[in-house]
Amino acid sequence: MGKGAGGLPSGVRIGDHISLGVIAKTFPRERVDQVLRETETASERQRDLPAHVMVYYVIALALYVGASTGEVLRCLLEGLRLLWGAAVVKVAGKSGISQARTRLGEAPLRRLYEQVVQPIARRATRGAWYRQWQLISLDGSCLEVADTPANRTGFGCPGSRRGASAYPQLRLVTLLENGTHVLFGARLGRYTEGETTLARIVLNALRPGFLCLADRQFFGYALWRDAAATGGDLLWRVKTGLRLPREKSLADGSFLSTIYPTSQHRKRGTRGIQVRVVEYQLHGVAGAEPLYRLITTILDPQAAPAAALAALYHERWEIEGALDELKTHLRGAQVVLRSKTPALVRQEVWGLLLAHFAVRGLMHEAALRADEDPDRLSFLHAVRVIRRKLPHFAALPPSAAVRSARRGAGRNPRRAGGRQPGPTNPARGQAQDEQLPFAPALATPGHTYRLRSGRPGA
Repeated sequence: MGKGAGGLPSGVRIGDHISLGVIAKTFPRERVDQVLRETETASERQRDLPAHVMVYYVIALALYVGASTGEVLRCLLEGLRLLWGAAVVKVAGKSGISQARTRLGEAPLRRLYEQVVQPIARRATRGAWYRQWQLISLDGSCLEVADTPANRTGFGCPGSRRGASAYPQLRLVTLLENGTHVLFGARLGRYTEGETTLARIVLNALRPGFLCLADRQFFGYALWRDAAATGGDLLWRVKTGLRLPREKSLADGSFLSTIYPTSQHRKRGTRGIQVRVVEYQLHGVAGAEPLYRLITTILDPQAAPAAALAALYHERWEIEGALDELKTHLRGAQVVLRSKTPALVRQEVWGLLLAHFAVRGLMHEAALRADEDPDRLSFLHAVRVIRRKLPHFAALPPSAAVRSARRGAGRNPRRAGGRQPGPTNPARGQAQDEQLPFAPALATPGHTYRLRSGRPGA
């Protein structure tokens, strides 16, 4: 006779014995309980799937996107099989899991993300710094969600030649810590919300000591003013048509100018913000545009020479790779998020971001121990190892991740800023000529680009 589903001894609940591996290491039970209290979502009575278990479960969903909700729970409960021999543990069905997720809601996952997910680079982290600045990038992307009436109403759909798109889409805007690929300060919104709208909130996560890189789509007087007010420094690309009169030429080929909110303010000379402008051209790069213009809050050319800034801006490409990790390696290529309602979609995305942080934190720890650049480690390999070991281990041995470093392209391990070409299929349609195979510290005029003024860079 086949053996029936086994039960648990009296007084023992499934949730008490889940082995959560790296997730529990990154998000300790004490912090999860604190977040549940703060959001008033802690379980008021004993359940098979209490709130703290569901927090970990939602994060685990991101690591097992290809599995059913029940299979993900079975994976987490694998530790019970080891504790109680060959006993088969009865788990909640699809309906019970859905009800437990609905009770939990979005708030605890969002609060946990806001409290825990922060830049983690240390001075020893390779590729995370330019001089005294910690490199940060700003960008956004969209995620396709399940095609339900609620999701279409809650998120909206992009237009197409034949009407609306097949799937609703959620918009995500985030900051990236370049050296570790940690995505922090993220905000979620409807597809119809512009990236600059969400960026107003995201940029509040900047602080002194950061150097934020951003593409030309984000520039605007108000957004620049607010971002600069955080105390972080900025290096943003702007459109070549932006009026930036040369007010003072500097020795490194850059010059000082002033931006204004409107032409009327320019005429009156009021509310102006002084910026430093770097203009340069790329030579020997297929598809390069005739002129690139950057503006920065770093006004002193001795602190950051124009040649170095021109090369450094192209480190912004790092965020494309990180979004690709999130959307392709974790979620899966062309995979639609499984949740059927806007609240659960947002819960699922916060879980996705938390899982990405857990993987990236583990990789950073491994890179520090091996004195490697984190970009030299394979994100996909790390995810695969965590998926295998999640039910059994509290942490992944760094040596396993380090051994995977040779499998993929990444940064030059000998130099903190050097990098090799980024992903061949970027997360979004960004200009390919922004990928430069050289480090800011090594950049010289005429090597791969030339300052517009023709003066030598420092």
